[in-house]
Amino acid sequence: MASSIEWLTALELRALYRRAALSPVEVAETAFARIERYNGALNAFMVIDREGAMAQAQASAARWRRGTPLSPLDGVPVTIKDTVDLQGFPTRAGSQTTPDAPAAHDCPEAARLREAGCVILGKTTTPEFGWKGMTDGPLFGTTRNPWNLERTPGGSSGGAAAALAAGIGTLALGTDGGGSVRIPATHCGLFGLKPTFGRVPHAPHKGAFGTLVAAGPITRSVSDAALMLNEMARPDPRDWYALPYTGEDFGADLWRGVDGLKIAVTTTFGGAQTDPEVATLVQAAARVLEQLGAIVEEVGEITAPLRPRFEAYWLAGFGETLARIPPARWPELDPGFLELARRGQSVTRAEAYAGELARIELGTEMALFHQRHDLLLMPTIPAPPVNAAMPYHAQGNDRWARATPFTVAFNYTGQPCATIRCGFTSDGLPAGLQIVGPKYSEGLILRAAAAYEAASQASLWPTPALAASLKKMAVDPTA
Repeated sequence: MASSIEWLTALELRALYRRAALSPVEVAETAFARIERYNGALNAFMVIDREGAMAQAQASAARWRRGTPLSPLDGVPVTIKDTVDLQGFPTRAGSQTTPDAPAAHDCPEAARLREAGCVILGKTTTPEFGWKGMTDGPLFGTTRNPWNLERTPGGSSGGAAAALAAGIGTLALGTDGGGSVRIPATHCGLFGLKPTFGRVPHAPHKGAFGTLVAAGPITRSVSDAALMLNEMARPDPRDWYALPYTGEDFGADLWRGVDGLKIAVTTTFGGAQTDPEVATLVQAAARVLEQLGAIVEEVGEITAPLRPRFEAYWLAGFGETLARIPPARWPELDPGFLELARRGQSVTRAEAYAGELARIELGTEMALFHQRHDLLLMPTIPAPPVNAAMPYHAQGNDRWARATPFTVAFNYTGQPCATIRCGFTSDGLPAGLQIVGPKYSEGLILRAAAAYEAASQASLWPTPALAASLKKMAVDPTA
């Protein structure tokens, strides 16, 4: 076996299951052993479902023995972010103000993974209503980054990324309304994909941010993300925003390479500025793709600053969320969320509508841009992850400066984009290359990511630095 069980990809697991060299039961047992070793330090889980997962693993093992797996992901362990419904467990969305009654049904994306035979380990942590690019809150405390426990894993799918980077499970389901798949995937050195809005059925689309959110895979390899997207994109009548199902195999062209593709690169976008170390790593990644045959062009600043166009729109969404919570319960909320949400309640209808018009304008800008460029490269995050105790959207940790400046635009436009590890800053923490494509171009984005992965160290799991960090934090010091 090329690597220990916890670091195997879904593709490798499938091959081992097929020839009876490994059982889904062994893989699930490994995942729960790692939860026991590392979750005390990481605080990545809201729910751990050992009983349910082991029953799913046993059923999967029986299917593989009969030669009747449900899908290529049958028996592969996955975690589910606690902003989406998982039957039998509450959906707390990181908030003390949400009900603790169990969900009656799986959300569409979780249903597709269950139908594929995935082994669901549990639900992972998220900040209150997924509001920030860190993962902490009054309900569960602070989730930490396995590369460095003093740092945040990002958010809002922070628990998903922290667990996966620690070798807990093979796949993770996240959601992304402003960068919430891509930010934690970057901070934890993973691959993360935000699909085109509507590609993955998602329901219900709650609140003002409903048309920003896309569910997406977080994985340790590009091929695993393609396999996961194949299953998640299957149709579900509960989402009337969903795109028509095409049956596309998103991994079909992974190995076609990038020869001849017209690729733009920038380290400034919408008023954002990048730390020099991160900018250097992104430029080096662009050169890798150029050496593989892509036609790479520096484009500099390509759109007007985002903050003046969208700040009121974003605050209005927080205000709408707050309006659904009884005022008597507001003291239970994350103080940072409450402050912004209160400001959001004073946003006028005209200001909120101006944000919708700005979305249309930005979408048109980007559609025209992609008439000239197949893909756009940029940093995913402009700087390394901050200290996990640092207040969010405060001095030194401003949302528009350090968390979402390169990610949120593509939630407004609905475009697909991915992040892949492109090296490390001087403090030993991962940096991310964001690959952006026009709408409906997930296959092209995955193809470029696979080319970069094959030509770089992005597929190395674990790195020596991560292995050393995990060894120090394990409950069992021999882990």
